[in-house]
Amino acid sequence: MPEPLAPGALGADRPPAPSPMAAASRRPEPPPADVCAAIEAVLAAGQSPLDGGTSSAQLLDRARGLARLVNLAQAELARTAAHAESVDAAYADGLTGMKPWLRGHAHLSGPEAAAVLAAGRLARRMPAVGAGSAAGGITAGQLALIGRILTDDVWATGAAVGADLPALDALVAHTAVHAPRTLADVCRRIADAIDPDGPPQVDPTEGRGLRISRRADGSRGIRGQLDAAGGEQVEAALEAIAAAGRCEGDLRSREQRAADALVQLAALHLAAGDLPMLRKTKPQVTALIQLEDLADPDTRPAATRLGSGATTSNTVARQAACDGDVARILLGPDGLPLDVGRAHRLVPAHIRRAAEVRDGGCVFAGCHAPAWWCDAHHLVHWIDDGETSLANTALLCERHHTQVHHGYRLERDPDDGCWRTYRPDGREIITGVLTDTTGEPIDHRREPDPPLSDHT
Repeated sequence: MPEPLAPGALGADRPPAPSPMAAASRRPEPPPADVCAAIEAVLAAGQSPLDGGTSSAQLLDRARGLARLVNLAQAELARTAAHAESVDAAYADGLTGMKPWLRGHAHLSGPEAAAVLAAGRLARRMPAVGAGSAAGGITAGQLALIGRILTDDVWATGAAVGADLPALDALVAHTAVHAPRTLADVCRRIADAIDPDGPPQVDPTEGRGLRISRRADGSRGIRGQLDAAGGEQVEAALEAIAAAGRCEGDLRSREQRAADALVQLAALHLAAGDLPMLRKTKPQVTALIQLEDLADPDTRPAATRLGSGATTSNTVARQAACDGDVARILLGPDGLPLDVGRAHRLVPAHIRRAAEVRDGGCVFAGCHAPAWWCDAHHLVHWIDDGETSLANTALLCERHHTQVHHGYRLERDPDDGCWRTYRPDGREIITGVLTDTTGEPIDHRREPDPPLSDHT
């Protein structure tokens, strides 16, 4: 078992709650005293007025000082994350690693969590760079650039061939602080000197990668990389669709035409029904909306919830309804029978759909897995006389489904509709709102997302 952190340290285990309901009502604890002092100092700086004769030189000095403050905070967060990884802090909360730990407890996005963890590891591997970061002179972006070029493999190769790694570390740190424009070139020169032949030849398809990030408004950002052959195939397919859709007077840019072609390619295959099955059903676009919002011709922001959990306007649902099936979901006596008792062991499609409407994804504390990754879990096992009903069903990703079957426990609070997760020793895994320095939640209250379905 990992060695626990000292009481009061970031990530330290909290004492066991006296009862489940007491743990559910307890507010998250404030940060330790040293972090609170730093937060108070930043808040005090933020309250000082900037108008009233502040010169350009003073604004420049202020911006430079605040930039260093940001560097210091990011470096300390990275150091804390690296230490938490070394003591397996994520394992204590039933999570697979530090990325989901940072996402669930610090509210970071996936790329942000990865960057923080990579910066913490780099600071341990390159002490001079870590010291420059801890002093506020090296930014998070510079750390990311150094890590991309001087990878773990490059550094290990340097150690194997007897390179003077401390001197190279000091050179990189000095360059980052005093000659930042040449940082990438210096890092590449070091990597080439350590390993002139470069990495061994590998299957080019192993370098493929695609990341689709979902923003708050439901739009997507796409970043990726393809090998030469794969990129040629994708580009040819998109170009064919884009060219077929052009007409006289088309003022779209090349980027817009390519994006429209990618969406059209997905729409064609979804409509043809030739895609693989997803959770025992054909993949489909789901839009959840109240009937009155669907019938309203005026635009109503955030009236529709998509299958991924993103919210958008009712205009999107009206468009989907033009060429799609419309299903009624009522969580009450006039709707679908959401309780099939003991007659069926497996959760039927209509109960799973209702669970997706209610939960949106994995309900384990700190997990953000979407609904299509999840299993339908019986809170009271069917073999233990549990019923196949919505009230006895929770969505869990494969990892946390396994955790719940090995000691972790879920409970849904009927008062606020929030799911709560308890470790095998009975202590609740606290997530939710961040707190200020007094322990007061920043968002004042922890509430579940308002339901979009009809509960009457």
